[in-house]
Amino acid sequence: MKTILSVLLMLCFTSFCYGVDGGYAVSGISPLLRMNANAVIRLEEVTFNIKSLKETVRTNHYVITVLNEKGDRWAEFSEYYDNLRSIESMEGILYDPFGKVIRKVKKKELKDYKAGSEGTFIDDGRVKVHNFYQRSYPYTIEYTVEIRNKSSMFFPMWAPRPAAGIAVEKSTMKVICPAGYEFRYKAFMYNEEPVVSFEKNTRTTFWSASNLPAIQKEPQAPMWHEISATVLLGPGDFQVNDFKGSMNTWTDFGRFIYSLKAGRDILPDNIKQEVHQIADPVADIREKISLLYQYMQRNTHYVSIQLGIGGWQPFDAKYVAANRYGDCKALVNYMSALLKEAGIPSYYTLVLAGRDSRYMTAEFPSQQFNHVILCVPVQQDTMWLECTSQTLPAGYLSDFTAGRSVLLVDETGGKLVRTPDYGINENLQTRYINASLKEDGSLKVKATTNYRGLLQDNLHGLINNLSGDKVKEYLHEQLDFFTYDVDRFDYKEEKTADPFIDETLDISVSHYASVTGKRLFIVPNIMTRLSQKLSADSIRRYPVELGLAYRMTDSVEIDLLPGYEPESLPADMNLSTPFGTYRAATRITNGKIIYSRRIEKYGGKFPADQYQQLVKFQEAIYKADRARLVLVRK
Repeated sequence: MKTILSVLLMLCFTSFCYGVDGGYAVSGISPLLRMNANAVIRLEEVTFNIKSLKETVRTNHYVITVLNEKGDRWAEFSEYYDNLRSIESMEGILYDPFGKVIRKVKKKELKDYKAGSEGTFIDDGRVKVHNFYQRSYPYTIEYTVEIRNKSSMFFPMWAPRPAAGIAVEKSTMKVICPAGYEFRYKAFMYNEEPVVSFEKNTRTTFWSASNLPAIQKEPQAPMWHEISATVLLGPGDFQVNDFKGSMNTWTDFGRFIYSLKAGRDILPDNIKQEVHQIADPVADIREKISLLYQYMQRNTHYVSIQLGIGGWQPFDAKYVAANRYGDCKALVNYMSALLKEAGIPSYYTLVLAGRDSRYMTAEFPSQQFNHVILCVPVQQDTMWLECTSQTLPAGYLSDFTAGRSVLLVDETGGKLVRTPDYGINENLQTRYINASLKEDGSLKVKATTNYRGLLQDNLHGLINNLSGDKVKEYLHEQLDFFTYDVDRFDYKEEKTADPFIDETLDISVSHYASVTGKRLFIVPNIMTRLSQKLSADSIRRYPVELGLAYRMTDSVEIDLLPGYEPESLPADMNLSTPFGTYRAATRITNGKIIYSRRIEKYGGKFPADQYQQLVKFQEAIYKADRARLVLVRK
């Protein structure tokens, strides 16, 4: 009771200070909100006005006090615009710790950059950026921006506390729309119903949140909407240019996407002839698909094209055939046309791509996608094609699009399915090492490693996109030795639906073993060590989420130096936990040090009270991976 009373007094004191000062003095921030915070949102007011299906206006007014250098990122203004989206106005003010104005944004201070990265982008998008670059703490920034969109397809999301380390005094979200228009919303970690009011022919829906303390970042924490208030918004009916659609169901949204691509899969006659030359002599349908996919990879390359409705509508197949390039939409549409000419149906498929973007809200139909891939049904199985890659094998999806919900699209509409999950039986690393030790502690290593599933993804990208010199440079940066040289390296890749890469390395390591008098200390685990430990946390608030599941095995043989015998061996280790298993053993047999290691790491979500067990598990592995064997000269 005493604690609750203290908090109420803090909040009352905050209101009193704010009211007396009338500005944004830092002294007005409650100590409760300063706790664990790098920045505090003093005020945020977001208004989203749906004027018609052809026009929306978003106004965002926010004031943020930055407490230290970790909060600087919240002081930068950045807004995207293009042919469909315009920045109507922008104002900015910088305040000192007492809430007095230091200066205001001048128009010439706004930077204007091309959106996207260099090289492969054809994009009408640009970004306006501003930063006061204040480095005297604390300070406060205030921005007001108005964005006009010639579309009703894109709705904002409201997350009053946007990330860890930022507290909130007050944040509001207001949606204004015609009284008869129905939009949709879904709230997470927010239990209050929005306030709805009517005025003339409009309806206003209002959300608010106040006095939210900062959340401390925790390793392996769940997604943000599972731990902090978030409200997703989405349209019912919407329009982009002359194209109308609905997002009330995934079926409806799929119909809209299909309408954008309908009739754009007509191939030139010469390409049709090539399709039949490739596919007709082949009986196996999987081989037909693979050969046509390889044909597409050889004859096209990826260019991201984001021009108005072109950000959603694919260029037609004839355009891709003539120009030999396209974005993800155009290349998928082109590949689908190639298969259609060979009599093989396929599905244009929307996906939220990215290594850390596996989640989407399946129960809330809305625009949650950023990429397109192709789904090809084969009897009772499916082949997936990543059409923007010129190197991936047919039937394999990397961690860029694997293991997530996607939207299949055809003339009947959209349907949610999942892309393949690659788990502990697919993500494998098997390593064999033969090594010889010298009197001076140097080590000659010959390592052969087989990588499978998602564990070969990074290596696939390196050997298919970098020169040999660059690959060697990468190896020199990644291998965990103090002083060494890569004498030789070689890669053999099997490009199938179950791809793997065989790596062979010859490495000379200086001073691998420590020599002290007549004793020599050596770590028998030469190459596969856990790189970092988790920090202990006595108060874990949120569940533990572990992603990639895999299995790694190591078999190491080190020639024993003549004249030396073992004095002590590392203890065998055998661990079994909800998060995985670990086994390691060291033996001396026939003049060789024999070391074996096997680790299995599970994915999934675990209760918060098991976090300390995970910390201890990783701590034990970290130590065991570095355990030393002692040899003594006879």
